[in-house]
Amino acid sequence: MSAGERIYSAVLHRDKRAEQELDPEVRRNLAPNGLRLVAANALQSSGDQIVNASTVLPWLFNALGVPVALTGLLVPIRESLSMLPQAFLTPLIVRVRFRKWVFISGALVQAASAGVIAGTAALGQGLVAGVVILVGLAAFALGRCLCSIASKDVQGRTIPKGERGQINGLATTASGVVAITLGLGIRILGGEDLAAEQLAWLLAAGAALWVLVAAVYVGIREPSEEPVGAGRVEKDVGPGPNWFAETIALLRGDRDFRRFVGVRSLLLVSSLAPPFVVALSIASGAGGLSGLGGFILASGVAALIGGRICGRWADRSSRNVMTFGAAAASAIIVALVVLVALPVFAGASLAGNLVFVAAYFLLTLTHTGVRVGRKTYVIDMAEGDQRTTYVAVSNTAMGFVLLIVGAISALLATLALQWALLFLAAMGAVGVVASRRLPDVSRR
Repeated sequence: MSAGERIYSAVLHRDKRAEQELDPEVRRNLAPNGLRLVAANALQSSGDQIVNASTVLPWLFNALGVPVALTGLLVPIRESLSMLPQAFLTPLIVRVRFRKWVFISGALVQAASAGVIAGTAALGQGLVAGVVILVGLAAFALGRCLCSIASKDVQGRTIPKGERGQINGLATTASGVVAITLGLGIRILGGEDLAAEQLAWLLAAGAALWVLVAAVYVGIREPSEEPVGAGRVEKDVGPGPNWFAETIALLRGDRDFRRFVGVRSLLLVSSLAPPFVVALSIASGAGGLSGLGGFILASGVAALIGGRICGRWADRSSRNVMTFGAAAASAIIVALVVLVALPVFAGASLAGNLVFVAAYFLLTLTHTGVRVGRKTYVIDMAEGDQRTTYVAVSNTAMGFVLLIVGAISALLATLALQWALLFLAAMGAVGVVASRRLPDVSRR
């Protein structure tokens, strides 16, 4: 057994039966490909923690004196532009035989974009700096769009069912280590008062990580042909020139895929609720443990704990991971809203601080499971170019859904933050019922 085989066996629980069903070419390269995917995904997740539209970039805007109105555009630009173009880009991507080159292109775009943002942080100021950073973030999101489509296809071609969730989970664990380190560093170096120059160096490190991601991915060996039984087709698949109409047609005609997209929409509860928890903490007068560094640390610990556990669980039943995540997130939100409404609750007390940090930690932990579960589910539910189409169409649909749900929750938050949280909790409760109707595509 080679050194690569021994390391791969040490970090993952291998599914020997699934590996025996692989084509010889795929099986021969399984261990080196798997280790490269773990490394690339870990570096990618670490880069995401640094070029973070929810934490690091808002701090940078504050340090540069960017108008507050532009801060509200960070998350919508980052999330929507990484999803909306995917169905449109699918006809181009399915023509590329080796999809790793699509991923590498996306990684280099993100590296360049992060470099532009870092340079602006070092040299810019005010409105102009904010606009340049938003443009750089838009380019970053488009690069991530390419990576999102290609990564799942590469993983599906090179890794068997039963091991894919663990690779996603290990990457999440690595990102947790980075988040903990980042949170501690921010608290040690000055908490919320980091200078723009310090943040510029941090973002430059993020750009370097994306270059490393591309370098690692170069070594991945995709099969020369789509593996036997993978549903390879000889004609172009996926959305074409009339991509919007064809996207709607796919959602109408493929019942299982339509259900998955619907469930994924309802699972937004775990991703959209944490910022409202932070806002509720501030509104309640909490401080100390509930500072930004405390929330980043909570996020890192959640990823560190949940990544590997959820990865193993997703390989057994990614559907059950999503179901449990939706149920847990909804319950946590309802419990938090009830506690805050109690007359004896004092957000500024130690107990109040702990309540907010604990709720944020648990929500992030459930989101870790939901994210790993839905990534594994979409990889396992299809083969070949159909997988590329599913990933692209589901992400494009989610881009639209994210804008709609985000607008509704933001509107409710203007009335009261609790209403926005309860709206998301209600979505999650419906998601629990809907997810139980999904077919279980994972290998047991």
